[in-house]
Amino acid sequence: MKELEFYNTLEHRQMPFRSLVPGKVGMYTCGPTVYNFAHIGNFRAYTFEDILRRTLEYFGFEVKQVMNLTDVDDKTIRDSRKAGIPLRDFTRKYKDAFFEDIKFLNIEPAAVYPAATEHIPEMIALIQKLFDRGLAYQAEDKSVYFAIDKFPNYGKLARIDRDNQRAGVRINTDEYAKDSVADFALWKAWDENDGDVVWDSPWGKGRPGWHIECSAMSSKYLGEAFDLHTGGIDNMFPHHEDEIAQSEGASGKKWVNYWLHCEHLMVGGEKMSKSLGNFYTLRDLKAKGYTGREIRFVLIGAHYRKKLNFTFEALAQARETLQKFDDLFARLKKIDLAGDGAEVLDVIDRSDAAFADAMADDLNIAGALAVLHELMRNANRLADEGKLSQAGAEKLLDLFRKFDKICGCLAVDAARAEESFPEEIVALAEARVAARKAKNFAESDRLRDEIGKLGFSIKDLPGNTYQLKKL
Repeated sequence: MKELEFYNTLEHRQMPFRSLVPGKVGMYTCGPTVYNFAHIGNFRAYTFEDILRRTLEYFGFEVKQVMNLTDVDDKTIRDSRKAGIPLRDFTRKYKDAFFEDIKFLNIEPAAVYPAATEHIPEMIALIQKLFDRGLAYQAEDKSVYFAIDKFPNYGKLARIDRDNQRAGVRINTDEYAKDSVADFALWKAWDENDGDVVWDSPWGKGRPGWHIECSAMSSKYLGEAFDLHTGGIDNMFPHHEDEIAQSEGASGKKWVNYWLHCEHLMVGGEKMSKSLGNFYTLRDLKAKGYTGREIRFVLIGAHYRKKLNFTFEALAQARETLQKFDDLFARLKKIDLAGDGAEVLDVIDRSDAAFADAMADDLNIAGALAVLHELMRNANRLADEGKLSQAGAEKLLDLFRKFDKICGCLAVDAARAEESFPEEIVALAEARVAARKAKNFAESDRLRDEIGKLGFSIKDLPGNTYQLKKL
């Protein structure tokens, strides 16, 4: 088995993964800003982070994942006031929706989901540390800013060339462009646009800046130094860059060892936007009849560092592919040939090693999915040739279950639960098997036609087994 390696954005290279504490991983992932329903581009990032966590666990690590909920920032305040709803009530709707969505996509829950509004004291304490170290100051507008000129390493993650950037200005908004490298707000003084969203602090009434939220919450639950920080590529600057400056400025030591960023999701080859009419939430796709596992299969289908082009053709193909896996699992569960399973050992060993090697190579999901398809072909071939024993079929099913600990969309055992046919149809199918065994092919054909008239099809499989489908 290959050694686990990741592309570390901080180092700009792929490198072996070494956790700070052997066998344990601290992992922080940027969660949703709960001012609206998350769109499928957001879930591209969340499924990538789920695959990352599952892979770490697959390789034997115990993972503590922390994912924040941004429930106070410029957007949440703006939209809650526009709706005339208190901030807490406004964001609750979208928090609940987010948890429904990750369950729908079979994303494993994080250990902690800290909400920003519940960690204001930790943010104030962190800002005070930055004052104590000479990295924070209060400006004429009464807001508190981080002085980036006093932090020499600013820009190391995004490789910002500070000499060619606009400097000497302050940024009070949460998000800004690369040509605005400047002192950013740690604590925003209250103004009338904030309404009743306000907390007391040593620097006057106000609220935290977006960037300080993640620094404070990650440090509380993972410590001043931890292993992994992930997010979308659009968060690298300024958000992640500012997080590093705050966290390392306050502690005086390296904050995160490995940074992993996933690329954008495109829709029909274009950037997703409401104006183009290609902006989709999970609710939009559910309304069109797509399942969570079909959507998940599409979202994990490309390497996380490559742009993923989302199309409805891809969803249709995902449905077809997953149906083939479901058909195989149903077939394997009906195999009753005697034997010890030796016929599958070589296939299993090669597949097991190839799958692990692919995922160890910076989460090479394309290589891992290729192993799944090859395993499906080999399983069907052995069954077609009448060489697959019941014991061998069980070994193959166990390997698919193992692989699904990472993929999360094969549903090896759910396929059995979903496979439900009327007793009358099953009785006719069993009678047809008996007729074929007795070489009474006229009766066999009659029973097939009767099954067809009742709205089902039957396919003969090796080993006197069959497959039923509703027409």
